[in-house]
Amino acid sequence: MENKHILVVEDEAHLAKGIQFNLEAEGYRATTVEDGASALKICGNPDETIDLVILDLMLPGMSGYAVCDTLRASGNDVPVLMLSARTLTEDRARGFEVGANQYLAKPFELVELLSRIKNLLTFAARRKELEHRDADVRWFEFTGVKIDFATHRVDVRGQPLRLTNLELKLLQYFIQNEGRVIARNELLEKVWQLPGNLSTRAPDQFIRRLRKYFELDPANPKHFLTIRDVGYRFVAEKFEED
Repeated sequence: MENKHILVVEDEAHLAKGIQFNLEAEGYRATTVEDGASALKICGNPDETIDLVILDLMLPGMSGYAVCDTLRASGNDVPVLMLSARTLTEDRARGFEVGANQYLAKPFELVELLSRIKNLLTFAARRKELEHRDADVRWFEFTGVKIDFATHRVDVRGQPLRLTNLELKLLQYFIQNEGRVIARNELLEKVWQLPGNLSTRAPDQFIRRLRKYFELDPANPKHFLTIRDVGYRFVAEKFEED
């Protein structure tokens, strides 16, 4: 199997080379660039495959925010791990709003960086597998939960559970977008078929229900996570939280 190709967009040469060295030591193929324009050129090259982007926030000429926003506007859904020394909530929120999958604060531990990369690549591969298999998720399992969307059968640790059509639709949308941060307005538009700017607490109420149904400890969820000031993320397996 071909090694995953990771693009490192970092203007601090010593950090970029350090990341590249460690990625290659882990068996990845790594390319480094120092500015956003170069990153977009590589990502837009139809003859080049990029499996993940490690994107610094503070870049010369074009910020990491702008790079990520441009990628998403072009329809590119490559996983993006954003790096920054800025740790304010609004900085992290803006990163997620422009489409970053993960936000890692500098300085960081190598083991955490590698763990997040592995998880993002795993989630991306799983989404592609689901897309190739069927436009809709028909069957899914996670930590003792079995869901058959075709027959509406749900089993939670050996016990049958009946969900409403809307609960199933919300659950299916989370599974189809596993690992991705989903904003409340997106849930309103895609699941409820309502305007995204509508003032309603419906998504929050339904997510509380899903936690009650599926989480071992609803007060400390492991699967249906809240990303403060941004939205929600579903993860089937253990994942590093932000």
